[in-house]
Amino acid sequence: MEKTLHKQNINISESLMARIEELISHYPADKRKSALLPVLHEVQDAHDNWLSTELQEKVAEILEIKPIEVFEVVSFYTMYNQKPVGAYHFEFCRTSCCMIRGAEDMIDYTCNKLGIKEGETTADGLFTVTGVECLGACGYAPMMQVGDYYHEHLTPEKVDQIIADARAGNIKIHDK
Repeated sequence: MEKTLHKQNINISESLMARIEELISHYPADKRKSALLPVLHEVQDAHDNWLSTELQEKVAEILEIKPIEVFEVVSFYTMYNQKPVGAYHFEFCRTSCCMIRGAEDMIDYTCNKLGIKEGETTADGLFTVTGVECLGACGYAPMMQVGDYYHEHLTPEKVDQIIADARAGNIKIHDK
């Protein structure tokens, strides 16, 4: 099996560095590591929604911690992407409430509709489908997150509409 290598620009812009420093300032000087999660979010958002090994090493350097401390966090939480994802990353909750209410069926339906397997990205780079840990919307199952937004009480018809809206550029991903 051939391993695909992905190159990523690891430059930290002045505005991103200012935001990182602002986040770090919320913690005691000797506790820079405490800013790791919000810093990773900001860095991932600024780098096409994924964190290469080199970018994770850069975060470690900025926070003055060991790279393994960053790698452990990125590999543990499903909210951090270790490889490129589509412009629309469909993250389906796959914990108990959502699974009981049909999340697996919605994942399968979406993958079939897009012609990909879970964890893959469509050839046009628009869509990635993944199952993630609890998104905290158990009463609205099955649900998925796309960027900063939740899509709840999913049905095949709702998924079709979300895909159509995304293809037309009518899906908002971030509040920013």
